Amino acid sequence: MKALVFNALHQPLAVQEISIPEPDPGEALVHLRAAALNHRDVYITQGLYGNLKMPCILGADGAGVYEGREVIIYPALAWGEHPAAQGRDFRVLGMPDDGTFAEYIRIPQVNLYPKPAYLSWEQAAALPLAGLTAWRALFTRCQLRAGERVFITGIGGGVALTALQLAVAAGAEVWVSSGSDEKIARAVAMGAQGGVNYRHTDWDKQLKKAAGGFDVIIDSAAGDGFAALLGVCNPGARIGIYGGTSGKINGLSPQLLFWKQVSILGSTMGNHADFLAMLDFVTQHEIIPVVDQVYPLTEGNRGLERLAEGRQFGKVVVGM
Repeated sequence: MKALVFNALHQPLAVQEISIPEPDPGEALVHLRAAALNHRDVYITQGLYGNLKMPCILGADGAGVYEGREVIIYPALAWGEHPAAQGRDFRVLGMPDDGTFAEYIRIPQVNLYPKPAYLSWEQAAALPLAGLTAWRALFTRCQLRAGERVFITGIGGGVALTALQLAVAAGAEVWVSSGSDEKIARAVAMGAQGGVNYRHTDWDKQLKKAAGGFDVIIDSAAGDGFAALLGVCNPGARIGIYGGTSGKINGLSPQLLFWKQVSILGSTMGNHADFLAMLDFVTQHEIIPVVDQVYPLTEGNRGLERLAEGRQFGKVVVGM
C-alpha cells in the first residue's frame, strides 16, 4: 500500500510503498478513502511534539470501508476510565501509533462508527478530530445553552469552523475573530453574527461595542491576547481553551477573573461518549464540515505546506 511516512525532522513526508498491516483479534483493517490533515501533523514534522517515533505514518482523521460498511474513525486510543479527563496512556492516532495517511489502517474495532450517509468521503474525513474537539469544548466543558452568546477565536481552522457550525445549530449567537477580513466574511456567510480582526490593537473594544458580552468563549491561541478575553466576558462566563498557538498567557487580571466568576476550562479531544454525541448532533442537523482543499495522497506535503502557511479555510484533505 502507499503511505506518507515521517522519517526525519524538517523533511517532507516520504511517499512509500509498504506492506498492508495485519489486524490482531479485536482490530479492523480499514480501507481508507480519505484522510484529513491537522496542524498537529505539521508540528510533528517540525519537532514541536513530544516522544517522537520514526518511522511513523502520520494522520488522525479518516473515513473508509470495513467489511463492506462505510465507517468514520474515532481518532484516539486509550482515553481511560474517567470521563472528566484522559488517562496516562491516551494518545492520538498518527504518533506514536501509525495513522491515516495510508491506503489502509489497522485500528481497534471500537474506534469505528457508521459514516453519516449524507457526507462525502472527504467531508467525513474532515469531521473526527475537529468535530470531537469542538464538541467537547463547547458542550461537555462549557455547557453551551441555546440563546447564549459565543465568541470563537481564530476562525478558519477546522476546529474553530466546526465550533461555529455546532454553536449556530444549537441556537447560539456566534461572533468570531481572525487575522483575515476575508475569513471573517466567510464565517458570517456561514451564520456568524459578525467578527473582529485581531490584528487591530483595539479589537476587544470593537468587539465589546458591536456585540456586548459573551457567555462562552472558545480559544485556541492563548498568548498575550488571552487576557483581553476577560474584558468581553459576561458574569459567569466560561472560556474553553483547546490550544496554545500564541504561547504562554501573560497579563491576566485575577480581579476580573474572580469578580466576574469566570471559569477557564481546558479541553483536549474527547472520549467515545463525546464522539457519539457529536456524530448524532451533526447527523441530526446535517452539518457539513468545511473542506478547504483536496490533494491526492501522494501530494500530501502540499497540504501540510498550506496548513503551515495558514492559508486554509476549513480542513485540508487527502484522497486515496
